[in-house]
Formats: sequence, structure tokens, C-alpha cells
Amino acid sequence: MAKVILKGSERAAVQGAQVLAPADATERLEVSMIIRRRGRKALQTRVAQLAAGDRTTGTLSREEFAKEHGADPVDLAAVRKFAAAHGLTVVQEHAARRTVVLSGTVAEFNDAFSVRLQKFSHPEGAYRGRIGAIMLPQELDGVVEAVLGLDNRPQAKPHFRVRPVGNGKKKHAKEAATSFTPTQVASLYGFPSGTGAGQCVAIIELGGGFRAADLTTYFASLNVGTPKVAAVSVDHGENAPTGDANGPDGEVMLDIEVVGSIAPAASIVVYFTPNTDAGFLDAVTTAIHDTTNKPSVISISWGGAESTWTAQAMTAMDDAFQAAATMGITVCVASGDSGSTDGVAGGGDHVDFPASSPFALGCGGTTLKATQSSINEVVWNDGADGGASGGGISSFFPAPIWQQGKKAIQTDGTTIALTKRGVPDVAGDADPETGYDVLIDGTKTVIGGTSAVAPLWAGLIARINQTSGAPVGYLNPQLYNKPQALRDITLGNNGDFAAAMGWDACTGLGTPNGPALQSVM
Repeated sequence: MAKVILKGSERAAVQGAQVLAPADATERLEVSMIIRRRGRKALQTRVAQLAAGDRTTGTLSREEFAKEHGADPVDLAAVRKFAAAHGLTVVQEHAARRTVVLSGTVAEFNDAFSVRLQKFSHPEGAYRGRIGAIMLPQELDGVVEAVLGLDNRPQAKPHFRVRPVGNGKKKHAKEAATSFTPTQVASLYGFPSGTGAGQCVAIIELGGGFRAADLTTYFASLNVGTPKVAAVSVDHGENAPTGDANGPDGEVMLDIEVVGSIAPAASIVVYFTPNTDAGFLDAVTTAIHDTTNKPSVISISWGGAESTWTAQAMTAMDDAFQAAATMGITVCVASGDSGSTDGVAGGGDHVDFPASSPFALGCGGTTLKATQSSINEVVWNDGADGGASGGGISSFFPAPIWQQGKKAIQTDGTTIALTKRGVPDVAGDADPETGYDVLIDGTKTVIGGTSAVAPLWAGLIARINQTSGAPVGYLNPQLYNKPQALRDITLGNNGDFAAAMGWDACTGLGTPNGPALQSVM
């Protein structure tokens, strides 16, 4: 039977990994197949209008979107036939998400997709992986857009930084560290009043968990009321606290506590999923198409350098964010904590994905200092070991229409006109030395990182959605058209890129200017 290469499916080994042996042929796994959507041309037209700032067409409900742009039953039947021919079992099928989850053994998947799954060793942990491309039968060419989950390497990292023990930053040894509660940060930025009532904020988590008792204690200490928090399992992911405040629990609790402090009357739904490309995408699409909880905002504080993703996975995630835009859902994503390199060894500039999707609101970081009457901010940059605001220029996504004419300024004074997507779009307090007071696994601590900025913006948007009576949805075009809604950050750098007047590749357009921000939505 003739087979064709699945475009964008090529994988390389993780840098520093070594092949140990073939994967156990009897090992069972689950794989997500992403199917093409119906009405793609109509959707592209709608998305183009949104990107141009035209909202006259309105948004689609989840039910309307599923009917117009879900997977075609004929395509789903073709995938079921393919699965049966290779002894694979369909364990889940979701037309709106365009996702079919198959279960089978390593041997069966090797045969079905003409791959060779192997065991790899790596200093950060062993994984099952593949090298090369995935093959599809010719009849599925164009029908299947992505096959994810064959490889179970960790796809993303959380973007939070626990304040190190000490008296302050090494580079500012004479300056004492400080910290804020999320409500104090919201007040300093002039967030509009509101509680997020009637809104649902989705949080995507790729590990760790929360303890209800900790949340009750924390929110009581702020006297804001305890928000309703629920957990949703995706691909067998669970709310599984590790007990380690420095581990993924720190991410989970930080996200919930920041959102819940700012929007205590909102419903918070945490989607737990395995840290794989399949798990990440499945959690995002589950949240977007959740007809029960119906989130209007999604907060994502996990990501990885674009170079660590396959093209098929980035395209599928970006496509999901486009769907969110047409349904009036805002997606806030942390831009990373490793400056202009995004932590990639060997030098060079890299940006973090999914923050680099043109349909994400990329959230960078600042160092925030405040007096009773004013605030002062610079780009967060504590050096290679201390972390810095992620930002730069995508190597994958073209510059969206709302970034045309923008330029990135490098620290050597070189100016780069954006032909590719620039990251981030906005910023907020992220420096651990001016970080957030949180409670993690019973321990009071201070955490920073752009992981705090994504939920900060998510909570802000929940308030604005409440007071305006309608979701602001895909707001990037509006922000770039009305930059006065943000406080421009003009000092500092994140490594190779420098802050400047207007948009820059460190803090984007700047940090929230609450009253002005609400007026442009």
C-alpha cells in the first residue's frame, strides 16, 4: 500500500539523548490524530477579519463552531477504518476538536505509521521517541493533519522562578527584595473593579497539582473569598500534588492563586494532562471546546523553544488558538523565563511556543518597584542563572498584520524589521525579587517568572469580560491599535534584545494601564 510523508512530522532526538534499545513492542500507548476541519476557507476568512481588527462578524458559539468547522464524519470514518486495519482501538473521538485517540502497542503503531519507536536516555530523564517522519496511507493524505503522542518526551517546561534564599539580587546587592500579593499588583496596575463573576478561566497544567486546603487558607488570608476550583482530567492526567513547592505544584498553585485573587467570583477549571505534545494540545482543545464549563479565558504558563516542537504540533496548536479566537476566547501564554535564548544551549536567539502563536497573547516580564504614588518598571533580567523575560522573533510564524512595521532593537543597536512574529505582546511583574506571595504545599514563598504574568492577564480579562458584559476575545489587534492602553517599558534588555519606545522584544507593548485598557476593549 502506497504511503506518503505526513508534512511537518519530522522528529530529531532531544539534544544530548542517546538510543538505548528498541521500545518494548508490547508497551501500550495512546496517540492523538488530528483531522482536517470542514469549512476551512470560511474560517480563514473570519480569522483574517479578526486579525485585521474587524469584529463585525461576531463570534461563534461552541455549538455553531462544531457544526460549521468540526471534522467531517466521512473523514472520521476513514480514520476508524485505518485503525481497524492495523489492530488499533479508537478510545475517543471528538468531532469538534477534530481528534481521534487510538490505543495500541508499540509494534502496532510502528507498523501503522512506518516508524521505529525507541528508548532514549537523557540527563533529564529517559523517554520513548522516534527519529524521522511519520508515514500515512495515501487515502489519509490531507485528511490527517497531525499524529501526536508516539513520542512521550517532555514537551514543555513551567515558566516560574522561586525566589532564591538570600537578601536580594547579586546585581543589586544593596537593594532589598520585596514582594506583592496578586491583589496588590492588580491595584498598582489600576485593574478595573470586578470579581470575574459569570466568567470561567481555564488553566492548562502539565503536571503537579493543588490541595484545596491550601487554597482555602491562602484566599482567606487575602480576604477575597475562595473561588470555585475544579479539575478536569485529559489523557489520564490528574490533579496529583507532589508535595514539592519547587516542582510543578509551584506552577499549579501560582496560576490558581493569581487568577483566584484577582477574579475570586470566577469559576476556575484546571485541565491536567501529561507533558507530551499530544497531552498539551488535547488539554487546550478540551478547554476551548468545553461546552459544560465554557471558559472565556485560557491561561498557559508552560512552553518550550520553537526548535523543540514539530511543525505539525505547532500548526495544530495555532489552529486551535484560531478556533478560540472565533469563539471569543482569549488565550494568555507565558513568554518564557530564559531571555532571548529561551534556554537553548549553543547560543542563538529563540522564542517560546505556544507564546509565539499569532493567536496567543504573549506575556513577558518586568521588575516592578512601587511607592505609594507611583510604579517604576524595567525589563526583568537577572542574568543567565536568575532568569529574564522571554522574547524575540519567531522562526516559524509570519508577522501578523498588527505587527507589520514593527522593529526589534538589539542590544548592540541593530534594528530588525519584523517579517516573522515578534514576542511578547504584553508584560507584567515577573521578577522573583519583586514577586508574588503565594502558598505552595503548605509553605509560604515568593514566586516570579512569566508564569505569573499569564494568569495575571487572565484574571484582568475575566474582570473586563464581567464588567463589559461580553468577552473581549482575541484582543491583540485592539492592543496594537491602542498602545496607550499599556505602560511602555523603555529600559533594560533580555539578553540580545533591548527595551525601546513602543513595541519591543522584551516586554511587548508594556504592562497594564488599567483604566485606559478597559476603555479600548
